[in-house]
Amino acid sequence: MEDLNEHKEMTDDEMIQQAFEGLLNDYLATNHRKRVEIITKAFNFANQAHRGVKRLSGEPYIMHPLAVAKIVCNEIGLGSTSICAALLHDVVEDTDYTTEDIENLFGAKIAQIVDGLTKISGGIFGDHASAQAENFKKLLLTMSSDIRVILIKIADRLHNMRTLASQAPNKQYKIAGETLYLYAPLAYRLGLNKIKSELEDLSFKYEHPEEYNAIKKKLEATASERDKVFQEFTAPIRQALDKMGLKYSIMARVKTVYSIWSKMQLKHVPFEEVFDILAVRIIFEPKSKEEELNDCFDIYVSISKIYKAHPDRIRDWVSHPKSNGYQALHVTLMANNGQWIEVQIRSERMNDIAEQGFAAHWKYKEGAVGEDEGELEKWLNTIKEILDDPQPDAIDFLDTIKLNLFAQEIFVFTPKGEIKTLPQNSTALDFAFSLHTEIGCHCIGAKVNHKLVPLSHKLQSGDQVEVLTSRSQHVQSEWLSIAATAKARNKIASILRKESKALQAEGIKILNDLLKSENLHADEALIGRLAILHNKTPEVFLTEIGSKKLVLNENDLNELKGKQNSGWKKFLKIPFIKGDKQDKNSKPQPDSPQEKEKINTKQIIKLDEEAIQSKYKMADCCHPIPGDDVLGYIDDNGNVIIHKRQCPVAMKLKSSYGRRILATQWDTHRQLSFIVTLHIEGVDCLGLVNDVTQIISRQFNVNIRKLSIETNEGIFHGDIQLYAYDVQDVQTIINGLKKIKNIKNIIRE
Repeated sequence: MEDLNEHKEMTDDEMIQQAFEGLLNDYLATNHRKRVEIITKAFNFANQAHRGVKRLSGEPYIMHPLAVAKIVCNEIGLGSTSICAALLHDVVEDTDYTTEDIENLFGAKIAQIVDGLTKISGGIFGDHASAQAENFKKLLLTMSSDIRVILIKIADRLHNMRTLASQAPNKQYKIAGETLYLYAPLAYRLGLNKIKSELEDLSFKYEHPEEYNAIKKKLEATASERDKVFQEFTAPIRQALDKMGLKYSIMARVKTVYSIWSKMQLKHVPFEEVFDILAVRIIFEPKSKEEELNDCFDIYVSISKIYKAHPDRIRDWVSHPKSNGYQALHVTLMANNGQWIEVQIRSERMNDIAEQGFAAHWKYKEGAVGEDEGELEKWLNTIKEILDDPQPDAIDFLDTIKLNLFAQEIFVFTPKGEIKTLPQNSTALDFAFSLHTEIGCHCIGAKVNHKLVPLSHKLQSGDQVEVLTSRSQHVQSEWLSIAATAKARNKIASILRKESKALQAEGIKILNDLLKSENLHADEALIGRLAILHNKTPEVFLTEIGSKKLVLNENDLNELKGKQNSGWKKFLKIPFIKGDKQDKNSKPQPDSPQEKEKINTKQIIKLDEEAIQSKYKMADCCHPIPGDDVLGYIDDNGNVIIHKRQCPVAMKLKSSYGRRILATQWDTHRQLSFIVTLHIEGVDCLGLVNDVTQIISRQFNVNIRKLSIETNEGIFHGDIQLYAYDVQDVQTIINGLKKIKNIKNIIRE
């Protein structure tokens, strides 16, 4: 029996040694500095520390750190520091060795990474959700100081997913769930697209095994058909690239099982109706570093001469990389079989970044940690801001982080042309908070491509956004349903919490002042009883008392003291409503037939001799008034219809009935008023209608015939019908209305 165990131990040692030699060979094949000695030292230390321990699969435990180190080396492209940390990542957690021991043997940097990995060990969910969320916060904090911690953690999770079959089903669901929820989005955000796809597929495999296997079988069954399409589609492309003298490779990219399933769910279609399963990837070696971007566009021009390009599906991530570093030029072409096929054009460098993301910075240089990471740095700063003011609820915190992890991106412009990157579905409010918290807090709306929009307006790539602010604006609780980004939601929630605490403190003060004369004190029990009386939680009750939305009265105190008559002063909240007054000097509105007839008889329009003999009326299509450039049109009944010259109807009449067009000239001497419609829009505010009527009726002494205003999410649109003598009157009224701060646009219709 002893001989058998010894033979088994030797077999394990051989397997371990073989795995380590494979790791060393992979490392030596990279461009990193050849620090074989420290890697060997780390392996020997970890091997000794984990000796005798087995995984659930039955293999020696050291095989797991070796596998993680191999992923770190081959699939993420990191160097010796990260490989050593990967080999040692479970030593402190699972053995008696400490972080100090690691530092003494391997130095401060490796010890710091191992310490970060030790702090974030364990799952994110489970029976102790709050504690696990705290672990995730630690992960993000450590990540912001050294990105290699999270990269190694993702490698650790990838190997766990690859060996998940040895776990019990309930463990499989838990690990697959948190992988799909957090680790796949993290991998995506860091540009690890290949790893992200594998994590998704493995998670899907364990969460939905039947659907996974069904789609996989269909992919296998249609593989030969796809290969035929690929060969036929790429043949003329290869010829064109050969003529350009480029070194390149072309490969087929087949949509993953998980992404096919996601599309089937989103579009409610079967597998057979998912048409973008096949894509083509062109990876080329640029003629020179300076020509890399030009080569991308030259390839695009060349292949779009062969196949028709879809005009709405060109994605230029070459000029404007994604925030995870991704660069490529995507174009969708119509194949000869009538199928749209996406072509991704990348240089070798771009492909490295696409496969390894920010980790590509370490592919050729181990010491790149301190370098400016551009967009990554911005994202890490956002994470730091969120961590500075943690959510009270752990799962809320995870949801806040999750918002930004897996978001597709859009590019929008400031009024000065500066590009801002935002997650897809971001609103004008998100944009305001991305500029500065103060701008977000006081945002009242925005102009998108010079058009006024509400805070909830969803932005599109290419939009130019100007934020409108007001010092009187404050953060509203409704904004939480408008904001789509983690930064905006976190800031809004934080401000609302601070305001709520301040109002609760004010509420306690008000209560104590009211209860002082009755020798009562606003303690927890009394506040609880009062809150129950008003069917509210103590927090909401105090907030409403503090904000004076709720005012106590005599009955509240009687209930507390069990008395019917206490003589306690009654506190009432009396709303003050300012009534509208009728303008006694307003003129009668000429709506009656008699008044309209009077208008027509008083009109004096100077026309030529033929026109003077004709009847005339104002065109309903353009409503001309004195001062407008107009013309007359003699209709079939001999009536003269007066149109604005730029009126679309008049344009047609001029081209079709030139002989019926008459030259006209106004000569009314301000004896006749005309109905004019003004369309106004802007930011809704209290007293707006009063401001408008004050200017029109009081300041200019003009009668309003009709006024209608409609508001939607803080933005109003309105129409005003009024009486004016001429164009000059209308312009004077418009200039007066423009002085109202919240009116942003006025159009005469």
